[in-house]
Amino acid sequence: MPKLNIKDLEEIRKKVRKATLLREGVSTAKITVHMGTCGIAAGARAIMNAIIKVVEESGRDDIILTTSGCAGFCSREPMATVELKGETPVKYGDLTEDKIKKIFSEHVLKGKIVEEYALAIGSEREP
Repeated sequence: MPKLNIKDLEEIRKKVRKATLLREGVSTAKITVHMGTCGIAAGARAIMNAIIKVVEESGRDDIILTTSGCAGFCSREPMATVELKGETPVKYGDLTEDKIKKIFSEHVLKGKIVEEYALAIGSEREP
């Protein structure tokens, strides 16, 4: 494994800081696009590009966009998870660009879960 330098450590710090903003109150929403190999093969890059575009167009700077690996539901890819501050996470599956735009406008902006696209409500970490 190569040695880390100061620049590498700074990049890691920035990533960790951004990931904690939701818990600290700076951000109100976090959208995670699942981009394991199964997700990418199913079209997750197009989903990520679509959500980046709608977030930019919204002018909101309190929304975190991030990626993760496989969520374990390969047959339901592409997938995304929406977490609103103080709310239970919601996993959405079988996404298209139109579906992620609706999820953004309804769930992220208005707080209303788009039930017809929801795969799971809650987290594996919750009791």
